[in-house]
Amino acid sequence: MKEQSLLMLDAICRKQGVMLLIARSFGLTGLIRISLKEHCVIESKPDNVIHDLRLQKPWAELKRFSDEFDTEIDDSVIHKHIPFAILLIKACEDWRKTHGDSLPSTSKEKAEFKNLLSSKRRGVDEDNYKEAILSAYRVWSSPTISSELQKILNDSAAEVNMNSPDFWVMVAALKEFIANEGEGDLPLDGTIPDMTSTTEYYVTLQKIYQEKAESHVSSMEARVREILKRIGKDPQSISKSAIKLFCKNSRNVRVYRYPSLEDEYNSCIGGELQRLLGLEENSNATFYLLLRGVDHFAAAYNRYPGIFADEQEDDAMKLKSIATTLLSKMSGGSRAVLSDDLINEICRYGASEIHTVASVIGGIASQEAIKLLTRQFTPIPGVLMYNGIDSTTTILQLTTCI
Repeated sequence: MKEQSLLMLDAICRKQGVMLLIARSFGLTGLIRISLKEHCVIESKPDNVIHDLRLQKPWAELKRFSDEFDTEIDDSVIHKHIPFAILLIKACEDWRKTHGDSLPSTSKEKAEFKNLLSSKRRGVDEDNYKEAILSAYRVWSSPTISSELQKILNDSAAEVNMNSPDFWVMVAALKEFIANEGEGDLPLDGTIPDMTSTTEYYVTLQKIYQEKAESHVSSMEARVREILKRIGKDPQSISKSAIKLFCKNSRNVRVYRYPSLEDEYNSCIGGELQRLLGLEENSNATFYLLLRGVDHFAAAYNRYPGIFADEQEDDAMKLKSIATTLLSKMSGGSRAVLSDDLINEICRYGASEIHTVASVIGGIASQEAIKLLTRQFTPIPGVLMYNGIDSTTTILQLTTCI
């Protein structure tokens, strides 16, 4: 599809609220680009799962359960099956008594805290103490509200009205929850990691966390219902299951805002492109620029460069001139030198679509379509360039990820 037609299609899709996924194969290179105003992801499914155990400030039920254990008990079977979360809670209490109610902060104090745990270990077979020492970082590095989530909470869209999507209503409720019931923290998700313990101890601990998470869901639900009523919407329009899912994943919700193709083509990507062109051996950014140049070439000459073998050399000169002018316009007068080899390579392709490259582009695009439709996992935040020569990809950052 030629550039002008694609610009028209993008404008129509944005007006109608339709997701647009662009996939292009051109010789040994190709690109994928998502275009939509806003994409909200609740289930981003990060690779690293963060367990929020609240070891530094256990609530009443967790504190009572912790108090039932005696780390000085003579029974070796019980001693080696005290869950590491309980060991860390009790170690925090002991530490605070001798350190002015503060937690370890310096490297020396952190080492001393681990030594405190190690001193209570009676044998090498006490894996629960080994787990506690390895998890000691949870005491001084408790999960916090990330900068990405803070931007979402502070976004103007969180000031909801009757036209606000459900996602932003729940964000508004989350903001209120953090300031009130959460006491500065996010809702618990109710999960705990595996740990050496008896089945009875583990199940009881798990139940305590799950019940606290349920109470947080109930608090969030009440706030969502109140906000919906306040903005003139049906208080039951958001289901409890949706609120529960939001609470469970609140730490990792993400919002992506993609500029229109018109904005991209009017140099909103210029700074990122210039940065990538400045990196040694980054041919993928050059390919992006050359594909843009190919479209300008087609608009000027009503054909793609290189489709006639006897005109490839002349076409390469024309394409270089077009691409250089385009780069200067996009990045405010950049004098980056474009590779003649890559320009000749683009012309050599003659707008051909190679089945192996097309299958890679199509495979990636289909996965991105699934992400967008299911609103799970994080989509490509910009233009993904595929380089079949080096078998590499580069993402040119486009989105405002809040």
